[in-house]
Amino acid sequence: MEDTVAYRPMRPQTPYQVLQMLPADATPAQQDSAIQAWFQPGEIHYSEQPDTLHLPGHGVGRNLKEVDIPQYYRENFFSADTLYHEELDGGRYGVAGDPIPYSVRNDHVLTSLLILCFLLITFSFSRNAGFITRQVKDFFYIRKGEHTLTETGNEVWFQLLLAVITCLQYSLLYYFYVTHYVADTFILSSEYQLLGIFMAVFVGYNLFKWGLYTLVNNVFFDGKRNLQFMKSFLFITAGEGVFLFPVVLLLAYFEFEPYDALYYCIFILVSAKLLTFYKAWVIFFKQKGLYLHIILYLCALEMIPLPVLWSGLSAIVNFLEINF
Repeated sequence: MEDTVAYRPMRPQTPYQVLQMLPADATPAQQDSAIQAWFQPGEIHYSEQPDTLHLPGHGVGRNLKEVDIPQYYRENFFSADTLYHEELDGGRYGVAGDPIPYSVRNDHVLTSLLILCFLLITFSFSRNAGFITRQVKDFFYIRKGEHTLTETGNEVWFQLLLAVITCLQYSLLYYFYVTHYVADTFILSSEYQLLGIFMAVFVGYNLFKWGLYTLVNNVFFDGKRNLQFMKSFLFITAGEGVFLFPVVLLLAYFEFEPYDALYYCIFILVSAKLLTFYKAWVIFFKQKGLYLHIILYLCALEMIPLPVLWSGLSAIVNFLEINF
């Protein structure tokens, strides 16, 4: 009796043989599953021995583990272009256009400063409305005998703050005048420096006037009347800044006509001088009737400093402007 030998199918050696074992209507997914069932990918171990099998006259074969790009692929005509290197400054392409002229409306610093001035003025008026009313009544009401309006420390600081704002308004107005009628280019690197110089000049001018008033009045008049006049003078100076603030906003943001702004500023300045003249006459000269003395007094302390201030500002502008 012959021995019966069980038939064992031969293990396929290639994917083609696996596919031949499947039915003709096998789907691609079934084909892929069959191939994965017969063949398991193993880890590839590359030889660590140097390659000595190469043609005579040729170099040693290239290691497959070394991945490198040839030099002619790494460097090309555009390799040095800044568009390929974001860490480099690309500079400017094309022809530079005309720079946008400086304008206060585009200046965030001055805009913030004007907003701050508006908020300070509004807050001060809301907190000191009663004091302002008393000051106005006392300013125009002539009392019999000596009288001095009592002020608190906050009310004095309120007036000093408005006086500083007045200096700022005058410096901005003079800056608008210079850039519109005189020149718009200066040797300074920033407009803030020019505005700072104007601001310092106006602050120094007011301090000089207050010191001169105090010196002259203490020589010719008593201390009570001198104190009364200095309080009135501070109130007038503070009021100038309040009334000049609207025209500064109009010039900066609404293209207000410079001629109209000039007439308005002259009106405010003349009104301040007339009020100062009135208050000096009421406090110092009303009882004595010395009209010649009040004229000399105001000419020496009010009229002469104005041309000196204007001449000094003109000299500063002539020194700082760039003449082409």
